[in-house]
Amino acid sequence: MTTMTETSARFREFKMPDVGEGLTEAEILKWFVQPGDTVTDGQVVCEVETAKAAVELPIPFDGVVHELRFPEGTTVDVGQVIIAIDVAPGSGDAPAPAAAPAQEPVEAPAAEAEPKGRTPVLVGYGVAESSTKRRPRKGASAAPEAAAVAAAVQAELNGHAAPAAAPSVPAQAGAPDGGRPLAKPPVRKLAKDLGIDLATVVPTGKDGIITREDVHAAAAPAATTPVAAPAPSQAAPEAPAAAVVSDSARETRIPVKGVRKAIAQAMVGSAFTAPHVTEFVTVDVTRTMKLVAELKEDKDMAGVRVNPLLIIAKALLVAIKRNPEVNAAWDEANQEIVRKHYVNLGIAAATPRGLIVPNIKDAHDQTLPQLAASLGELVTTARDGKTSPAAMAGGTVTITNVGVFGVDTGTPILNPGESAILAVGAIKLQPWVHKGKVKPRQVTTLALSFDHRLVDGELGSKVLADVAAILEQPKRLITWA
Repeated sequence: MTTMTETSARFREFKMPDVGEGLTEAEILKWFVQPGDTVTDGQVVCEVETAKAAVELPIPFDGVVHELRFPEGTTVDVGQVIIAIDVAPGSGDAPAPAAAPAQEPVEAPAAEAEPKGRTPVLVGYGVAESSTKRRPRKGASAAPEAAAVAAAVQAELNGHAAPAAAPSVPAQAGAPDGGRPLAKPPVRKLAKDLGIDLATVVPTGKDGIITREDVHAAAAPAATTPVAAPAPSQAAPEAPAAAVVSDSARETRIPVKGVRKAIAQAMVGSAFTAPHVTEFVTVDVTRTMKLVAELKEDKDMAGVRVNPLLIIAKALLVAIKRNPEVNAAWDEANQEIVRKHYVNLGIAAATPRGLIVPNIKDAHDQTLPQLAASLGELVTTARDGKTSPAAMAGGTVTITNVGVFGVDTGTPILNPGESAILAVGAIKLQPWVHKGKVKPRQVTTLALSFDHRLVDGELGSKVLADVAAILEQPKRLITWA
């Protein structure tokens, strides 16, 4: 099933799909096509960023690009038309494209012709119920009011006196018929956080809805120096949300969206839902470092990345095998503990778009060379920003390697839905008592956070102690596996 609408025999529209797990919106990062370009079925036309990952969207039919409905940087709700395709170019029986996409909204009759119920989604990512409803379109009488508002704001920003009637107009700018301003809950919260009265904001969204960009545009004059401030262009409301800052500003405001927004919501939800307990152990990993050096020379490991994280991951998998009760989840709705008989091992990865946690499916079944290959692929995909939502779903336990930043250890927060997360600190040469003598040894500190609803102190201690024991004596990978 595809997310398209047939508006006529000649033109078809492609809607923003639900690219994974019931997400409601996505930001258009980049268009790979422009009006007039020829596209073929399956060709990638744009890249979008959801709250979880960046995803490339393919077009499901052949034709010529007629219109791009939104510019890059715009956050679009799932189900909104983002591109129109001329599937019968040269027929000459269709109206010419509008001069500006922002002035040619989707006609209401086409939207009403859509079947109600489940929203079509991108193939391979599942289906989510749609709760989005269109508001009635505003009549033509709203145009003079919008023009008056724009003129009043423009005059004020330029340092000129506004027309006498202007003070009463902004109060109605975001409130059709004198009612409550039209804005979505996230936009209302943003306005509240920035101290902006929505009744004074000029709406640029379809049907008079106030957008995030409108709120930021209203906040910008207060956050910047008014002296010699350039007048904003008419295209400013369509610009992507960006940091609000000036040369003399003491603060910078950065809109929270995409992956960063998802991280914040997930971490708050986890911290205030699951009772966290964190335990620590410092361990001599000198033998593990020697094993890593030997494996790098092993012909069976040729072509894969071998590093301490590989041995640590294998050690955690063995510890879970010895203590399977730790690999579980808490089902609040049914008041049940769900024991997992598989391990999807999550690896926290820092990327340009923020922290993500893709996982290796069925890691418990993989040999050491297979696990090394999976880790290498996971890290490379994450750094390239190509991790799919499916790759981040279904994790059971996670490893976060803070040691790569030179940090000794930390108290990690659980990935939502998981029972435990292991933090690995920096491996450093330190004085250590070895065989009755103080010698320089490779030492690190491990920290295990776990959900105390699922994992008692004894169980958590056993898991952490087993990981430490394996790293101290790697031959236990053979005897315990």
